Amino acid sequence: MEALRVPSLVPPPSLIRPQLSKPIFTLAFNQKTRNLTHFARPKFKNFTAISPSVSTEPTSPLEQETETHDQDENFDWFSEWYAVMPVCDLDKRAPHGKKVMGLDVVVWWDKNENSWKVFDDRCPHRLAPLSEGRIDQWGRLQCVYHGWCFGGSGDCKFIPQAPPDGPPVNDFTCDFLSNNFILTKCVQVHTSQKACVAVYPSTVQNGIVWFWPNTDPQYKDILMKKKPPYISELDDPSFTFQMYTRDIPYGYAHFTCFLFG
Repeated sequence: MEALRVPSLVPPPSLIRPQLSKPIFTLAFNQKTRNLTHFARPKFKNFTAISPSVSTEPTSPLEQETETHDQDENFDWFSEWYAVMPVCDLDKRAPHGKKVMGLDVVVWWDKNENSWKVFDDRCPHRLAPLSEGRIDQWGRLQCVYHGWCFGGSGDCKFIPQAPPDGPPVNDFTCDFLSNNFILTKCVQVHTSQKACVAVYPSTVQNGIVWFWPNTDPQYKDILMKKKPPYISELDDPSFTFQMYTRDIPYGYAHFTCFLFG
């Protein structure tokens, strides 16, 4: 039986020749140089302007607003008076804890000086909150932890574990440059500077307890230089008003956006 042969319609590769031996088209890249127009070089003369005076005052409302904005950026939030609590909400028989400008303070009545005091709400011994303490029978602020007692100027009046007639102890100060402790003097425990509470300048105005949020001694008499904002209507008997306080877990920035945003 013989195999059936079918003739192929595709020519062999040897018979295939390229049909595009010449380029389809040609591009001439020879361009004639264009005539360039030459311009004469300009001549400049130097002039000197002399101003008789220079004004530093703002000449437009925009400049005034810019200067005011720069002053606001330099505003020191801890160099102002702040209201703590109205006197009507305070009890002279117990200390009251508050958080103002991120500071934990304690407000209590000093019957020896007949005035309200604002202290840092931390006992210098173990940093226990003094607002959880009490006012003892001598009118001193007493810590609830170990019973340390403090007067209106922040000085320690009594330590139950160290009687006043006990032996003196060494008082040291830290030298941060050499990281060493330096012996300054021998004192009683309750008279040491480390046993004192930080005191904030405070005053009562318009029936409100105000405080200055800086315990630096240079601000001790700040009330003589700068006083809290005065509201005349609150001292007017014919003016009817009501005071109350609410603790809300929001900062001042939240309410600024809420009121003026």
